[in-house]
Amino acid sequence: MRAMFIRRRQLAVLVVGALIALPTVLGTPSMAAPTSGGSHGGGGGHDGGGGHDRDGQAEAWGSNAEGQLGIGTVGAAEFRPTAVTVAGPHTVRSVSAGGDHGLALLSNGTVKAWGSNEFGQLGDGTETSRPVPGSVAGLGKVTAVAAGGHFSLALLQDGTLRAWGGNFSGELGDGTTSHRSLPVQVEGLPGRVTAIAAGEGTALALLANGSVMAWGSNTRGQLGQGQADNQPHPVPVAVSLPKRATSIGSGLLHSLAVLSDGSVRGWGANFTGQLGIGNSVSPQPSPVAAVGLTGVRVKSVDGGFGHTLALLTNGGVKAWGSNATGQLGDGTNTVRLVPVDVLGVAGATAIAAGYDGNSADGHSLAIARGDVLAWGANQRGQLGIGGTESINRAEAVTTGLHPTRSISGGSQFSLAS
Repeated sequence: MRAMFIRRRQLAVLVVGALIALPTVLGTPSMAAPTSGGSHGGGGGHDGGGGHDRDGQAEAWGSNAEGQLGIGTVGAAEFRPTAVTVAGPHTVRSVSAGGDHGLALLSNGTVKAWGSNEFGQLGDGTETSRPVPGSVAGLGKVTAVAAGGHFSLALLQDGTLRAWGGNFSGELGDGTTSHRSLPVQVEGLPGRVTAIAAGEGTALALLANGSVMAWGSNTRGQLGQGQADNQPHPVPVAVSLPKRATSIGSGLLHSLAVLSDGSVRGWGANFTGQLGIGNSVSPQPSPVAAVGLTGVRVKSVDGGFGHTLALLTNGGVKAWGSNATGQLGDGTNTVRLVPVDVLGVAGATAIAAGYDGNSADGHSLAIARGDVLAWGANQRGQLGIGGTESINRAEAVTTGLHPTRSISGGSQFSLAS
C-alpha cells in the first residue's frame, strides 16, 4: 500500500467562473450520480467490465462506499475495472489509492483527487467529498503523488514536498497538527526529495543523497527512531540506515527501504511478520534487515496492513507476513515470517499492496508485461476478477489499459492507469 490506511471511523477509536465543464469519462460514458457526501453504505455491486481501450487513462475497482473509485457513483462496489471520470484532455501518468480517496497525476503535472474529503484530503479548500476527480489547488508541476489513510502528498518538480488533509500525528510535516484542506509545504527536509511514500498516518521521503526522512505517527516505531510512542511528530527526522536507500515504501504501520546493495530494511509493526526478519516480535522501532533474500536484488517494496511485497530486479516478486486471505500469492494461506516467491508472476515491473482496515486481510497487485495481476482478499471486488472470492495465486485482471503503467492498492479498492 503505497498508501495503507485505517478508515476514518476507526481513526477515532485509534486516536489518532460561470461555466462548469462536465467531466469527460475516460473511455466510456459515466453512470451519472454526482452525489457527494458521507457514507452511503456498500450493499451489492456491479460486475461491469473492461475491454475498452483506455490507454493513458485510469480504471478503478472494489469498494466505493465513499466514492473512492472516482466513477461518479457512491455506494455499490465494482467487481471489475471501471473507467474513472476525469475532466480535461490530459492523460493519467500515475495513481495512488488511500483509505477511501484516490489521487491521479496527469501528464501536465497537475493532480486530481476524489472520494472522501472529511479532513481535506482532496486538497480543494473544502471538506466536501465527491465521487468524481477534481483539481488539487495550489500546486506547481508535480512529479509524484502518494495517498495516505486520510492525507495526501505531492512531490514537486523542484524537489520540494506538499501535503494536505488530516494531520492527527503531524503527518503533513508542517510543524503543526492542524488539518489542512489546501496544500502546505513540508518543512525541515535537508535536501531535494526524489521519492515519497505514505502510510496510515506516517510519511516518508527519499532524498537525492540516499537518506530517508520520516514524520507523523510513531505508535509502532514507524519513524525508525529506536522507540515507539503516541506523540505527534510534525517535523521530519532522519532514519539511520547502513547504506544509501534507492527506494522506499510504506505499510499501514510499518516502513520500508531498499538499500543500494538490493537488500531491504524495515521498521515499525511486525505482529504478523511483515518485516520479514524470521519472527513476529513487535514493534521494531529501528531498521532491521529482511532475511532470505540472498542471491536476489530488490528494486522496490510496498506494504499492506500485515504483509509486504518486494519487486526483484529479475522481474520476480517476493512476499512475506500475513497470508490470511492468500495475499502472499504462494498458493497457501500460511503466515510467512521470511520472504517466499509469489507464484505465477514473471516479468513484473510494478507492485502494490492493499489492505482491509486493521484486519489481517489484504490484497496484492502487480504489473507484468503490461498487464495487471491480482491475488488475496476480494470481499469487495478489490481484485477486479469478478465476484468476491479471495484467491492465493495471482490471476490476470482484464482492463482496457494497454499497457498498464501504474497500480495502487487502498482499503478494499484498487486503481490502475
